[in-house]
Amino acid sequence: MAPRGSMACSLQLAVLMSAAIALGFGVRAGAAQLCSEYYDQTCPDVHRVVRRVLKKAHEADVRIYASLTRLHFHDCFVHGCDGSILLDNSSSIVSEKFATPNNNSARGYPVVDAVKAALEQTCPGVVSCADILAIAAKISVELSGGPRWRVPLGRRDGTTANITAANNLRSPLDNLTTLRQKFGAVGLDDTDLVALSGAHTFGRVQCQFVTARLYNFSGTNRPDPTLDRGYRAFLALRCPRGGNVSVLNDLDPTTPDTFDNNYYTNIEARRGTLQSHQELLSTPGAPTAPIVGRLAGSQEFFRSFARSMINMGNIQVLTGSQGEMRKSCRG
Repeated sequence: MAPRGSMACSLQLAVLMSAAIALGFGVRAGAAQLCSEYYDQTCPDVHRVVRRVLKKAHEADVRIYASLTRLHFHDCFVHGCDGSILLDNSSSIVSEKFATPNNNSARGYPVVDAVKAALEQTCPGVVSCADILAIAAKISVELSGGPRWRVPLGRRDGTTANITAANNLRSPLDNLTTLRQKFGAVGLDDTDLVALSGAHTFGRVQCQFVTARLYNFSGTNRPDPTLDRGYRAFLALRCPRGGNVSVLNDLDPTTPDTFDNNYYTNIEARRGTLQSHQELLSTPGAPTAPIVGRLAGSQEFFRSFARSMINMGNIQVLTGSQGEMRKSCRG
């Protein structure tokens, strides 16, 4: 018997494969089995249920939409979009939650638990934790004023975690060469890099990831020369030398909770909060620079972001009989 949801995807899969062959493109098997109609028969209210839980969570935590979007990123970049970031420590699991980029930084796990519980009441044993992350990211962006897209679904949950790979997630201190290598390693190109970086148009960042730019850029004991002097002074008030490294700062100082293209206009004004932001434009000869300019100048950002989220959501997915369907996203 075909896995639940596969019949709803069969027509879309045939069309996708035909188009790919006609255009001379390859389609990875797992990614090709995902489709936006996957739960139409088995859990038709899945988006409505997730939206309801997220909106309630946002009433108590204005940061939650950005945090849930980040969880999807950090899941997909570690051996694919399989919900591995949600697994707790166990006798057989070393949790990715305690990797340096996630520990005391990644957040939103209780909200994912609440979504899973609500879906288990509505359609038990049907919706994977990996798909919950993808849907939660999509809805979080929409509710923050960002683009809408039809998120492909049908992922299965992984049975293992990889803290070593999680420790190699994108860093706020990465230079452009490293950023391109990390995105290229999972099949994403420069446009994906620039578009997905735009997710930093909302959310917060701790001072510990900012202070090197303010006081000791690349070990020079000087500030980052690409950082606007006025913005540096503002950040220095928030993050004084020797101060509390956990203090939070808006990633986008203009519209910190709205999903818009101000991330790129901030970079053009040399007000990228993190080094990895400004690298996209200010690195000499950066192939990403014209992409920043294009996304800063129009709502092309929304279209590019939606496409790149779909690309990212296809990384090494588990489908069919692969992986498992967790009853608890924590393991």
